[in-house]
Amino acid sequence: MTITMYGITTCDTIRKARVWLESQGVPYRFHDYRAEGIEAERLNGWVGKVGWEKLLNKGSMTFRELPEADKAGLDEKKAKKLMLAKPTMIKRPVLEVGDRVLVGFKPEAYEEAVK
Repeated sequence: MTITMYGITTCDTIRKARVWLESQGVPYRFHDYRAEGIEAERLNGWVGKVGWEKLLNKGSMTFRELPEADKAGLDEKKAKKLMLAKPTMIKRPVLEVGDRVLVGFKPEAYEEAVK
């Protein structure tokens, strides 16, 4: 089973999730949005599985610094465009475990997913 974690290296939640995976001996690949970006096809797949509302981090500094016009009238199309342009607006971490997608870090959810 392939496991990939998506996020940014400076995120505290990413650090916690990585420590948890490593302490459990779970092998994974880390994909840094800042260095590698995110492909539209992958983002579309996540949106199809968990919804754009769960993926868009409205509390992120990147989102909060957007002009009001960009925040107004958010829908799936607009949210995906924003997340593709600035992947740091995607909630972190996103963990792909096989065909499953987990958003955020909850040790109990990770434990269930990597069994």
